Amino acid sequence: MENDNEENLSQEDIYNLLKYINDPEYPQTLEELNIISPESIECNYEKKTVTVTFTPTVPHCSMCMILGLSIISRLRQALPLKTKIFVKIYPGSHKDEESVNKQLADKERVAAAMENPRLGAVVRKCLVGADKDNILEWAKLDHDILAGE
Repeated sequence: MENDNEENLSQEDIYNLLKYINDPEYPQTLEELNIISPESIECNYEKKTVTVTFTPTVPHCSMCMILGLSIISRLRQALPLKTKIFVKIYPGSHKDEESVNKQLADKERVAAAMENPRLGAVVRKCLVGADKDNILEWAKLDHDILAGE
């Protein structure tokens, strides 16, 4: 974990963890596409929660689930295990908002999605910019997964 002291984390700290995540469809980051902002992040230190509300690029974005999974994955990598993470779509910004929010809130569905080799590979590619130290490790893992090893 990058930061074991969540009392020091601010909206800006969480934003800095997430802003370099790559969009799965465009050659740009979440920051560049205005998918997240510091204002879309809430940190509650007493309850040990972080809530991120993101805005898909278009109301019919087919990759909004990948965006949510990428955000969840990055926060899980960086935050203490006891931190509760909530990720949801900004109200009114996506046609399937309710369904996607329900899936992102379901820990079992998120875990199952991340166990899917191809889906996991897409999420890892989104995270490459967010954690440059793991680029080579992820590239080898993706090669092994896609090669069936």
